[in-house]
Amino acid sequence: MVTINDVASAAGVAPSTVSYVISGKRSISPKTRRLVEESIRKLGYHPHAGARALASSKTNVLALVVPLRTDLNVAVVMEFVASAVTAARAYDHDLLLLTKDEGPAALQRVASSAIADALMVMDVEAADPRVPMLIALDLPVVLIGVPDHPAGLSCVDLDFTAAGSACVTHLADLGHRSVALIGPSPAVYRRGTSYATRFLRGFDDAAKSRDVRAANRPCAHSYEAVSACLDDLFAADPDLTGLVVHNEAVLPGLLSDLRHRGLRVPEDVSVVAVCPDSMAEQHPVALTTVAIPAEEVGAQAVEMTMRRLAGHTTPEVRLLGPRLTRRDSTAAPRA
Repeated sequence: MVTINDVASAAGVAPSTVSYVISGKRSISPKTRRLVEESIRKLGYHPHAGARALASSKTNVLALVVPLRTDLNVAVVMEFVASAVTAARAYDHDLLLLTKDEGPAALQRVASSAIADALMVMDVEAADPRVPMLIALDLPVVLIGVPDHPAGLSCVDLDFTAAGSACVTHLADLGHRSVALIGPSPAVYRRGTSYATRFLRGFDDAAKSRDVRAANRPCAHSYEAVSACLDDLFAADPDLTGLVVHNEAVLPGLLSDLRHRGLRVPEDVSVVAVCPDSMAEQHPVALTTVAIPAEEVGAQAVEMTMRRLAGHTTPEVRLLGPRLTRRDSTAAPRA
């Protein structure tokens, strides 16, 4: 492993001079700086993360807080994580993933331990109890999700209200007069998770404006729950022809259950799914989707975090417009 002494020897300077070039704590002549930088590049020297943190009070680590609860779809969460990791590395930062559900106390512990330069927080609730703590922390913070009252915090997310509206509008434009939302698990709604409540609001508002009959049911991640959910919906409205599925984990079971009922997609029932594009064509019928832009949201969250680390303290809320892609799972209802 190349050391700071190796760099100093190659450049013909003292190790302390190399340290000053790296940390910027002292003025170094342009000629000496060039010699040191050329030696660093030729030798492939990378400062030790712990030493760098002590010297500069920076860790070059971003912490991503995402409690991995049983009602989360881990596959989708990991798309956000992978995007954030890639974006962070482009800024020469690493990502620390914090997955335990500890609430505000965990945030305080991370801030006081100085193990990360900034926080990104997922699974945001409409009335998130962590917001007061996040505002008080002496760390840059970016939320992946939008509480009802951001209170000066920077946030980025899909515009889920517009996404719910887009799903209903698509089905209404095709001629469907009765639609239903199969939403996330009941626990997600009980927590008041922001994305779920915003999507439901957009779904309901669009159904009213288009004079479409609408129902909604939360659905746990099991085949039995999916079957019971469909039993309820078709019993309440036998003329139901359009389903909006805001629950990626139940899609395989839902399509299977519809087949067992003798219902064809899209001839008998149209299905619009809210999921990453990568999941759209993994099913017997290619799904019409409103994409969850995990890659874009993760990258923007890191970019916003780096802006705050650079001193841009003005809070901002970025809501990405929904993108609906029509595939084989939606069509006009049969006469």
